[in-house]
Amino acid sequence: MNRPPVVSLAEWQEARDSLLTKEKELTHALDRLAAERRRLPMTRLDKPYRFTAPDGAEVGLVDLFDGCRQLVIYHFMLEPGEQHLCEGCSTFTDNLAEHTASHLRARDTRLILMSRAAQDQIRSVQQRMTWTVPWYSSYGSDFNDDIGLDGGFGLSVLLRDGDEVFRTYFTRGRGVDRLRLDFNLLDLTPYGRQEAWEDSPAGWPQTPTMQWLRLHDEYQRS
Repeated sequence: MNRPPVVSLAEWQEARDSLLTKEKELTHALDRLAAERRRLPMTRLDKPYRFTAPDGAEVGLVDLFDGCRQLVIYHFMLEPGEQHLCEGCSTFTDNLAEHTASHLRARDTRLILMSRAAQDQIRSVQQRMTWTVPWYSSYGSDFNDDIGLDGGFGLSVLLRDGDEVFRTYFTRGRGVDRLRLDFNLLDLTPYGRQEAWEDSPAGWPQTPTMQWLRLHDEYQRS
């Protein structure tokens, strides 16, 4: 088995301290980036969008906030009638802890999922995967098109001031990846995510990007 070199405790501590300096630099850089993100301008969303809530009720944009002033939407890739369940979106949702909502609400913030699929289709997936995050349908709405999703996944942040709603932030791709606990934990390990794009020593286990991901109830079948 290929593995890192074995050294004395003193040598390990010296290497660890050297890396820690770089980790602290990155932490401070991320703090500066977050400060800049908080200063982004925003754009008003004033179109009368309609959505279907988990209980089947038709709701508007303001209702998505459930009384909170901030809203985070994960745009889950599930199109009307689609049979395939996206492994990336599914494993992202798996990483959302059951009590995340309680901690976010303490800061007047709500997290929801949203897909183009109709609510009956969404409900079937949610029951299979045992997810509890509120999942809304934008079926029949042009909301996804207006925010430039183009059928892909992404994460939006909205701000509510009374009945006014504003779009403050959006990210996709690696911007969403960095929010996942599983990826962040794997990044701490010697072998990392074990994907081909990573800069790893020769001989480290690697497979094509995200090829290893399965729905959580399918790992035993692979």
